[in-house]
Amino acid sequence: MDMQRLETLPPPPGVIASLQAGFSIVSSRIALIILPLLLNIVLWLGPRLSVGQWYEAAFNNSLSLLRESGFPAREMAIYTENAPLIIGYFERLNWLVWLRTFPIGIPALMVGLPENVPVETPLGLQAVIQLPSFLVVLGMFLSLTFAGWLGGGLYFRSVADASSAANEETSLIWTLLQTVLLSVLWVIGLAVILFPILFLLVLLTAISPLLAQVAFFIILLFLFWFVVPLFFMPHGIFVRRQNAFLSILSSLRMSRFTLPTSSMFVLSVFLLSRGLSYLWLVPSNDSWLVLIGIAGHAFISTALLSASFVYYRNMNHWLHTVYDRFQQMSNRSSIKKV
Repeated sequence: MDMQRLETLPPPPGVIASLQAGFSIVSSRIALIILPLLLNIVLWLGPRLSVGQWYEAAFNNSLSLLRESGFPAREMAIYTENAPLIIGYFERLNWLVWLRTFPIGIPALMVGLPENVPVETPLGLQAVIQLPSFLVVLGMFLSLTFAGWLGGGLYFRSVADASSAANEETSLIWTLLQTVLLSVLWVIGLAVILFPILFLLVLLTAISPLLAQVAFFIILLFLFWFVVPLFFMPHGIFVRRQNAFLSILSSLRMSRFTLPTSSMFVLSVFLLSRGLSYLWLVPSNDSWLVLIGIAGHAFISTALLSASFVYYRNMNHWLHTVYDRFQQMSNRSSIKKV
């Protein structure tokens, strides 16, 4: 009898069905792609905030202090040889990329470092604004990150409400507060995890590079188990109206019982997103064809986000159904024994 009841359980939500639902929702509400569309256009055609000159001056001052302090010439040569590479990296880095935040944020295609600076666009050379001091650099970093959190919360909320079966919308202020709280918790947790790992890898590298590589591979396999919980960590806020802490716990609980299926969904989202990004970036920056890539990226990213909300909602509904069925079976078995 119990086996018959188990056979009546509904199947878990399918990956393909969730993806189809996400694409269908965004196709019918194309306005959902406006935020990622605008962000990518700003990163492409807008001014580039550069820390190159400030970093070069700070780097040269640091080298001067090391020379004056009697730093060994051999180690000094290593820093001197790598200086152009490091300075060039910060020269090409657009400080506006901090508008792309994690785990809640507006998807951005134009965040890669350009090969040449200044960057050619259809409107001419991209304007460059140099950030002059450490306080300005730090202030811009904090301001852009906070703006990215707010924009990401607004974007996730709009997509989640469009993907919901109910007509009820989440409170905007409450959603943004929970977005900021979750983002801060995510940054703190990431720092707590990554700093000891980096310290361990540096220590093992000093002992044996081979040992460090083995440790890195083991750590990578261990971190793989956290991919799914991290992916669904914000969804409880926007789908189930939970606060940041409950949203984290709900993600961990759902991943615990649905890891194989949920892993397939996350992998599908990653492959579609990353694979198509190479296609969108085919045109050169000075071609108006980039607009097609930006629009395609905005549509696909929004559709995949919508699919994730559909999958999360249906998977939690399925888990509750399964739990209720097992609870009923347990109660009936207890009554029969009595």
